Amino acid sequence: MKLITYFLVLTILMSCKTTQVLPDPLEAGWNGKKVCEVLNETKKQRILKCTFPPNVGHQKHFHKPHFGYTLAGSTFKMIDQKGERVVPVPTGVSWSKDVLTEHEVLNVGDSTAVFLIIEPK
Repeated sequence: MKLITYFLVLTILMSCKTTQVLPDPLEAGWNGKKVCEVLNETKKQRILKCTFPPNVGHQKHFHKPHFGYTLAGSTFKMIDQKGERVVPVPTGVSWSKDVLTEHEVLNVGDSTAVFLIIEPK
């Protein structure tokens, strides 16, 4: 009986979906103002343009798997699971993530940074 109860509880726990409590990049902003806008959205993808003038950041948020491209670079303070660090992000850099990620960023450079974020649905 204990074994059956154990497997029943385990099955219930494993079938529960985790709920994301952080905002996604579009919902997240900085000091109450949006930093991302939707450029295009279809049933298959969403394309965001995110703009960060100097001293503007992006509150802690999550990203589903996505592709990103830097239209205009700058220098950012990034806080994520690896800790806090300063990262130069040059124009023309691209990246992709195939897992859910979380971070907070702040543009500590002297130029406005602009990113495209492409999220498959």
